[in-house]
Amino acid sequence: MADSHINVEMHTRQKHITRQIPAGCAACSNRRPGWFCSLGSAVLADLELATSTISLPAQASLFTQGEEARCLYLICNGYLKLTTGQPGDRQMIVRVAGPGSVLGLYAVLSHGLYEVSAESLTTAQLRPVERERFLNFLRSHKEAQMRAVQCICQEYRFALQDACRIALAETVAARLGRLLLELSHQIGEHLEGGEFRFPLLLTHEEMASMTCTTRETVTRTLGQFRKDGWISIEDSLVTLHQPDRLQALN
Repeated sequence: MADSHINVEMHTRQKHITRQIPAGCAACSNRRPGWFCSLGSAVLADLELATSTISLPAQASLFTQGEEARCLYLICNGYLKLTTGQPGDRQMIVRVAGPGSVLGLYAVLSHGLYEVSAESLTTAQLRPVERERFLNFLRSHKEAQMRAVQCICQEYRFALQDACRIALAETVAARLGRLLLELSHQIGEHLEGGEFRFPLLLTHEEMASMTCTTRETVTRTLGQFRKDGWISIEDSLVTLHQPDRLQALN
């Protein structure tokens, strides 16, 4: 029964999500500019020379944890989930990445291995940049060096938020509320009146794994949030009407 529920949810997500993806991506130019998307025109032109656009279907692997990091990826369109854990064993979703995000930066800079796996949640367009070409690009542009530092700082902040959500939130409602807030900031848009809106990309099962609870509890808690008027869910879009109430949960 649980598998049937998840399959229906995934079908609904794929049916509606295509119109939620920001349009256009000459150089990741979307409504939420990424760390490297708003570089100066001359610098951005050099970056475009070092890369090309690739397409990825939904539910496709981009890279796997432990692989040698030969490329980093700029997301132009679409959404991917980042997970950690061994294949065939229990895995944890680290975060959802959307247009403007950079994947694999730390691994490329450290000449190391990908520390997470990346899988597409929707169809996606990405711009891969080979490690040596990206390092040469950084050596040539101080502005890009600062953006790389800022991007790594953002990854640290995401990791800290993840740890705080699990360790410091005492109730399931608080953990789920913080997860919704994190998603709204990472892949959503800020609306008038202090509201936020973002696409519903995760199943209740996946949200449960990120909040250390069960799918049934996530479903019940989201229902309570909707009943209280704190959130609404329509056409695979989540709107946070009262983010302050979610933030105040403990």
